[in-house]
Amino acid sequence: MKNISHTVTDRFLRYVKIDTQSDPNSATYPSTEKQKDLGRLLVKELQEMGIKDAHMDDHCYVYATIASNTTKKVPVICFCSHMDTSPDCSGKNVNPVVHKNYDGKDIILPNDKSQVIRVSDHPALKDQVGNNVITTDGTTLLGADNKAGVAEIMDAAYYLMSHPEVKHGTIRILFTPDEEIGRGVDKVDMKKLGADFGYTMDGETAGHLEDETFSADAVTITINGVSTHPGFAKGKMESAIKIASELVDSLPKDRLSPETTEKMQGFVHPVSINGIIEKATVNFIIRDFTNEGLVKHEAFLKELTEKTLKKYPYSTFDFKVQEQYRNMKLVLDKHPQVVEYAIEAINKTGLKAIRSSIRGGTDGSRLSFMGLPCPNIFAGEHAFHSKHEWVSVQDMQKAVETIINLCVIWEERSN
Repeated sequence: MKNISHTVTDRFLRYVKIDTQSDPNSATYPSTEKQKDLGRLLVKELQEMGIKDAHMDDHCYVYATIASNTTKKVPVICFCSHMDTSPDCSGKNVNPVVHKNYDGKDIILPNDKSQVIRVSDHPALKDQVGNNVITTDGTTLLGADNKAGVAEIMDAAYYLMSHPEVKHGTIRILFTPDEEIGRGVDKVDMKKLGADFGYTMDGETAGHLEDETFSADAVTITINGVSTHPGFAKGKMESAIKIASELVDSLPKDRLSPETTEKMQGFVHPVSINGIIEKATVNFIIRDFTNEGLVKHEAFLKELTEKTLKKYPYSTFDFKVQEQYRNMKLVLDKHPQVVEYAIEAINKTGLKAIRSSIRGGTDGSRLSFMGLPCPNIFAGEHAFHSKHEWVSVQDMQKAVETIINLCVIWEERSN
């Protein structure tokens, strides 16, 4: 299957120029209205392909259906990517740069020469020699996370609509807002989506398939201290700010943190402290690949808090745990064909499929537990959430091929 995705690059370069940064401090859905700018464009392009039901709802979810063209009874398959970009780095006025026939050297970004994508920091670049690598100009992020996935799904849709001889079942397309701030599927209409199985296109290195994620909880610890006039505070004041700081400082320095863990190790990570003398709040994220690991980490954190508060007899604390998402593997293991077909689809492109785990989560983590078993397939994005973000044209083309192969495989395996 050659030259099937000659438009994926044009699509990608067009989409990244639209600012779709989400906002964690917003209470609206979507968190930013500007995400709808991309949603409207995608709907227009899908309709121009001949997909008549393509539309965006009030919450900025884009839905579309490629109708079945086979007499077989094939499960409905969904392909999903998110439209928003990370709030960690500016996504306004993105100026993508295509480095044709990449020479394997460090890439100096043209509009801020202090920004250098070093091969020593990004060893995956060694596999891109001779390919066309896309970066930013050094002043913003690129948005390959996850506009690469969006472009790939759009290009695969265009191919399927243009080649009716390629047999497939019903294909659903879903583009979501606010994934980067943890709300990617909060308002998705699962009944409208009506899919049996799904795939998010939001992975990194070409060939990778991820069928396992962290399980995740948030913990909020509120410390109620004792406030009094500082001029008369001896023996009376118990500063919630200092207690919170002491708690964070008591966390292990050599384990159980993002900076000291890797592979299948979980962590306890403070992400913010806010407060005054009387009351302070520490927000944590807890991560592990097993639910038992989460419980263990949370028990450890609670014991550490109790130990810290023993020194302050008039102060108290509240300990609140909120579930965020769970390891998709718990669901996917019940539907092994979803992953097996993806491995076959990747291998058919000439890549070697590599099954791996994510030290994080995807929309697929939550979708899996909402009734849509949904592993994550590579989109080719690298160094996301930073000015060093990059993707290669050839990797995006392989992702498009993978999507099309999956549609064919599901049809071939059905009766």
